Amino acid sequence: MNVGLRELRANLIEVKTKIEAACARSNRSATAVELVAVSKTKPIELIMAASDAGQTLFGENYVQEAVEKVDLFPGARWHFIGSLQTNKIKQIAGKFELVHSVDRLKVAAELSKVSVSAGVVQDILLQIHVGDEATKHGVSELEAPGVIESIFQLPNLRLRGLMALPPLTENESKARSQFASLRSNLEKWREKYVSHKEKAHFKELSMGTSSDYEWAILEGATLVRVGTSLFGERSVL
Repeated sequence: MNVGLRELRANLIEVKTKIEAACARSNRSATAVELVAVSKTKPIELIMAASDAGQTLFGENYVQEAVEKVDLFPGARWHFIGSLQTNKIKQIAGKFELVHSVDRLKVAAELSKVSVSAGVVQDILLQIHVGDEATKHGVSELEAPGVIESIFQLPNLRLRGLMALPPLTENESKARSQFASLRSNLEKWREKYVSHKEKAHFKELSMGTSSDYEWAILEGATLVRVGTSLFGERSVL
């Protein structure tokens, strides 16, 4: 069920306040973390209302819905955060500021090919599989270094960092351990596999959702993906 406009504004203030508090706790600037408002299945009118309330960055999961919303509201900033099938990549190249969910080299290669054809440079994140959930996508920690090196050889892609969807848990220490592991890998791989030229770009950590974004910030998240805490429970497509 969607929230009302008054509740949406209150939710947005609450989430941003918690983000600022988590940044302060971790001795980071409040500008070090960006809120990606996850607007999948939400009507464009609600997204525009969030924009009027000061939220500029939105994340979408489903290709057709996402592209339609970008066309309806080109004034917003859009990230694509859902899983990608190679046959749908042509629809998203160049339309999104950042694609979070590049979960295998085949997807990166196709996105590179389409971006070359479109004459655009597409910013991406590499999705890392954290935890033991078989339903989650992503590159394993073992294969990630090789994939990172291969992506840097692909034209018209800019690898900006990592993304993960760790198993949800109410245990703070376990959740933070998962987030800390992703941060540690970013730092390690940045030093070992990223050229000096690319290091300035390879710094983003997309991790944390409505249930755990504060813990993710404490462990270094630069992008948090929050939907339910802003818009209410998602609608069923």
